[in-house]
Amino acid sequence: MKRDLPSLALYAQVKDHISRKIQDGTWPAGHRLPSESELVAQFGISRMTVNRALRELMEQGRIVRVAGVGSFVAENKPQSTLLQIANIASEIRQRGHDYRCEMLAVERLAASPDVAAWLDMRAGTSVFHSVCLHLENDTPVQLEERYVNPLVVPDFLEQDFAAVPPSEYLVRHVPFDQIEHVVDAVLPTAEQADRLAMAPTDPCLLLTRRTWTRNTPVTWVRCLHPASRYSLGSRFKADGNPSFG
Repeated sequence: MKRDLPSLALYAQVKDHISRKIQDGTWPAGHRLPSESELVAQFGISRMTVNRALRELMEQGRIVRVAGVGSFVAENKPQSTLLQIANIASEIRQRGHDYRCEMLAVERLAASPDVAAWLDMRAGTSVFHSVCLHLENDTPVQLEERYVNPLVVPDFLEQDFAAVPPSEYLVRHVPFDQIEHVVDAVLPTAEQADRLAMAPTDPCLLLTRRTWTRNTPVTWVRCLHPASRYSLGSRFKADGNPSFG
């Protein structure tokens, strides 16, 4: 049985309501949001609280506000792989290559101290764990290890990951609102090198990702790529803002 997430502040409830409508496609780009007065009546809260929710959504780039006209869902912008959760299967197929995913483990574990710290839970708490190998034209390009918070995704172990890989399933079914990406240069362990069909002395790129929904950690993921077969990158403007296109 799925447990409720911690209760949200009033302004966060409005943000969550609007964000879900945008993410599930109910409100597409350009859609006009309910007015502040309508949201005040719908949620039974003050105009100041509604205004804070809309202001923060605008600052996050989710909506645009036009004085005297209203608020609208912002246009989608293409993002590079370090600024979003990339779909490696789609990337490979877009290159005209064959994609395959081998599931190496799908299980329930007791969280180690490291995993517990990353997912903000107590050591020994039950956590879901999966390991899969992504292949391009039968050549391994990514070894993915994932830990999932059962309180947020209680049905994770029941999925058919042979049909839909874990990352794609989570993006479709869990409305994340925060992502953290860290990239390091590392050497693989002997076991990792064997699974990636590479020499243990060859370097790898390690992408570590955490996601949250309503400030609750959802996943901690480590994606290991042979540096000679894969690249990661983003482009930014000099003012620190992402540059797209």
